[in-house]
Amino acid sequence: MELIAVNFARTPFSLFQKRCASVIQKMSTPSKWTVEKNRILSLPIEEKRKLYKSGDFVTLNQIDPWCNYVVRNKEIETKKHNLEDLNEFRKIKLDQEKNKLLAEKVSVYRGDITKLEIDAIVNAANSRLKAGGGVDGAIHRAAGSLLQDECNSIGGCPTGDACITGGYNLPAKYIIHTVGPQDGSAPKLLSCYEKCLSFQSQYRLKSIAFPCISTGIYGFPNRLAAHIALRTARTFLENNEELQRIIFCTFMPIDVEIYETLMQMYFPLHEWNYNDGAAVSE
Repeated sequence: MELIAVNFARTPFSLFQKRCASVIQKMSTPSKWTVEKNRILSLPIEEKRKLYKSGDFVTLNQIDPWCNYVVRNKEIETKKHNLEDLNEFRKIKLDQEKNKLLAEKVSVYRGDITKLEIDAIVNAANSRLKAGGGVDGAIHRAAGSLLQDECNSIGGCPTGDACITGGYNLPAKYIIHTVGPQDGSAPKLLSCYEKCLSFQSQYRLKSIAFPCISTGIYGFPNRLAAHIALRTARTFLENNEELQRIIFCTFMPIDVEIYETLMQMYFPLHEWNYNDGAAVSE
């Protein structure tokens, strides 16, 4: 303490003031990512589109809701669930009166999640929130370097949790980062989907797109992961009128097959989609 007192005593007061002012200015000056994030979020859509790295973006109107998707792909109705699917499906009770409405609020999309011009896309992130491979790397590359700067300011994200950032150069306004389990934990994966959807009200999100969380190098079983995703989405939509669309992005053929099969159970267009011969084992 004595040494500090001596240093202060030897420092001219005017210089001391300048140093304090410099520190205060640095503390009060917004970071580059904060300024750019707010600027981009305030841009008119035509101006924002100039930031996209490619012109082949996909608007929400270009993505069929489930009810139209089935009409365009008649062969889907030949895909039937199995007994294991039925056991998983028993974990939810559908409000049958909402079937028709909710079939208009979900979509299966076979393509690149980074192309979607919607309110929010979900990133299958790692706990350090550092750019990685797969979907995570693709999102970071398309969004630009300021995304990593904002992620660094958050400082990490635990497994099963989620956080939200700007979308920067992506067509999507926001990116919701969630960390899926590496140990096959179904409760943690469920938490990922619930935490992502919990941002809907605060950020007034009308549309959200999910990748197949944890099913890549993390090794979560694809079929069980789809059940968890669809069950969580159905439960949320039955109790939320503001969210207009949940999009399930299925890049791998196995996931396309699974979602086209299980969507018929959770968002049925016909009674027999979810109550047919698969129940005969009872």
